[in-house]
Amino acid sequence: MSDGSKTNDEPEGRMARLRRRLSEWQIQQQVARGLAYGVSSNAVSLIVLWAKSGGLGS
Repeated sequence: MSDGSKTNDEPEGRMARLRRRLSEWQIQQQVARGLAYGVSSNAVSLIVLWAKSGGLGS
């Protein structure tokens, strides 16, 4: 019996879930990039400080 009401299995429900998952995935990707940038930036800073303090030559 079809009364015209929408269910979660209809395309609009699937598309809403897909949009939500895509949005969540994009946020996760941005967080991962931010963490990677922060870690690499700190690593470069440590290498520069190590080199200025004499590095292997001290």
